[in-house]
Amino acid sequence: MMRKIVLPARCDRAATEALLPEFQAALGAGPLSIDASETKQIGQAMLQLLLSARRTGDGATILPSGPLRDAARLTGLENALFEGNIV
Repeated sequence: MMRKIVLPARCDRAATEALLPEFQAALGAGPLSIDASETKQIGQAMLQLLLSARRTGDGATILPSGPLRDAARLTGLENALFEGNIV
């Protein structure tokens, strides 16, 4: 069973800290799907958490919004975050 985490519209440091326990519980429990399709703002802390999720356990598939794709492209993380996504 794939676990799913839905990101809020604003993914600042506070949102990242609030979601951290959910990520920790989900990672290592099989494939993880992260729905970021409604994310409008994304901070560095969330980008780091998403990168960690992609590289931990069974990894994660991210459904990105346009703003998330833009932030990933600007920071050079586009391939690391989205390469191989099956969504």
